[in-house]
Amino acid sequence: MADLLTVDENTFDELVLRSEKPVLVDFWAQWCPPCHQIAPVLAQIGAERNDQLTVLKLNSDENPAIAARYRVMALPTLILFHRGEMIWSVVGARPKAKLLKDIDEALLTAVG
Repeated sequence: MADLLTVDENTFDELVLRSEKPVLVDFWAQWCPPCHQIAPVLAQIGAERNDQLTVLKLNSDENPAIAARYRVMALPTLILFHRGEMIWSVVGARPKAKLLKDIDEALLTAVG
């Protein structure tokens, strides 16, 4: 299983806000046990949905300005972006099936 690509303050606008595809960003930190628990699930989603969704991770400790911009107060926080806009977010680890259901519903609502 491939590791997720990372995004930081230098690449966030290009890789997330200007992306043609929807982007799911995992705000995480090294010290956060639930962040490590959800990482393999996110890698699976990223691999399985690669044609329709980009999954990236952002270390909140190393990129506090981005975390602050999106009011990330707890980890892990997952935020789904579509056409540069935040369309969905959730705090905490979730089972894969629940994440996929919520992501699909958010995208359906955003696309119309």
